[in-house]
Amino acid sequence: MITFLLSIVLLVVAYFTYGKYVEKVFSKNDERKTPAYANQDGVDYVPMHKQKNALIQLLNIAGTGPIFGPIMGALFGPVAFIWIVVGSIFAGAVHDYLTGMISIRNKGAHIPELAGKFLGKFSKHIVNIFALLLLLLVGTVFVTTPASLLAIVLNHKVSLSILIAVIFAYYFLSTILPIDKIIGRLYPYFGAILLIGTVGVGGALLFSDYTIPEMTLSNWHPEKLPIFPILFFTITCGALSGFHATQSPIISRTVKKESEGRYVFYGMMIAEAVIAMIWAAAAMSLLDGQTLSEFIDTGTPSAVVNEVSITLLGAVGGTVAVLGAIVLPITSGDTAFRAARSIIADYLKIDQKKVAKRLAIAIPLFAISILLTQIDFNILWRYFSWANQATAAIALWIGTMYLFIKGKNYFIALFPAIFITYMVFVYILNAQIGFRLDLNVSYVLGLILTVILTVMFFVKARNNKKDEVETDVDIAA
Repeated sequence: MITFLLSIVLLVVAYFTYGKYVEKVFSKNDERKTPAYANQDGVDYVPMHKQKNALIQLLNIAGTGPIFGPIMGALFGPVAFIWIVVGSIFAGAVHDYLTGMISIRNKGAHIPELAGKFLGKFSKHIVNIFALLLLLLVGTVFVTTPASLLAIVLNHKVSLSILIAVIFAYYFLSTILPIDKIIGRLYPYFGAILLIGTVGVGGALLFSDYTIPEMTLSNWHPEKLPIFPILFFTITCGALSGFHATQSPIISRTVKKESEGRYVFYGMMIAEAVIAMIWAAAAMSLLDGQTLSEFIDTGTPSAVVNEVSITLLGAVGGTVAVLGAIVLPITSGDTAFRAARSIIADYLKIDQKKVAKRLAIAIPLFAISILLTQIDFNILWRYFSWANQATAAIALWIGTMYLFIKGKNYFIALFPAIFITYMVFVYILNAQIGFRLDLNVSYVLGLILTVILTVMFFVKARNNKKDEVETDVDIAA
């Protein structure tokens, strides 16, 4: 329990210390007019209150990931705690803050636009593909996972296909209607359910007879899968997730002033890490590795969520906790499709004020997603995990470039960028969905590729600085 409590304390302290340092490095400026006012259109660019923005950001980024990921990551044992704490403080929260704030400085631009500006036009096209692939996978995964949880709550009295159809209908409306009409109104209620359920599980765990394991670096995985790189692709949301880079620009278009950025972007990543810690600890405490593995192998970690919730909180409280787990993916799936619509619109320069133009983009997106629901969840999750961390690497390289050109301490983004890039290379070289090379060979080749990419980056960075590439769009007037 000491490891768990210390981890929570470190996360909270980091928000007030390292988070403030990152904010200082970026140099917030409340004199600058934010896109919410400069580009106000009543659809995507809408000034909203700080607390509402923070809640929407938390629910956007905290999909099934900070529950399902840590549950599957619990198979590795307490070493998962290290990645959640260190990863979220020095990588995930930095990633989210820089992505959100750089977007604010560039008219609420999405990551493909930012990649094109800071990494080159070719990068813009590549990132568009990655971002859309990731968002489609997220939207699809976050349809099937809440539907499976709802089926358990309803004791399978409603068919899974009907539940999926209802969730798709909600996602469709959230994608085409103005952000303050559905998302802005429903999220406070969703947030209340989430907080009650999460706090309930965490509190019940602390005062139960179950023992939260203390820190050890040994690998507990029943199949002895390698911690490097598998852990970093199992626990993504809750530590570092490229999906967040697709979500932060949504809120960068509704933030009223730059000083709210640390709370909205860095702070909500820390909050997500706390959620991840609670579910990782619960899974490790209530289930041994073999039992946990068997639950996960039934299809998705939904069975673990239900087992943990009912065991700790009883039938009524457990149902509330499960509902909180259902809220998370639903409130990420809806904005995943919304972000995909927005990215396509920006890329093709299609104005989104008219409903007909929003429908023209949204309908094909949902048609593809419906087809993807026919693919096995575990296969989808593997592709999602790799695309997720590849996108995170790209977002961190964008942040590094921005700070380098501005003459700021770019190392706060460079170190996590290099680390996750290396893991991305090693994973795809070794994985069954990749090149299936020997793990040791993958370590060596991954290192070589990471060094080459880093050298290429600094060549580009020096050219950008020499050419005085504009980092911020002047929208103060």
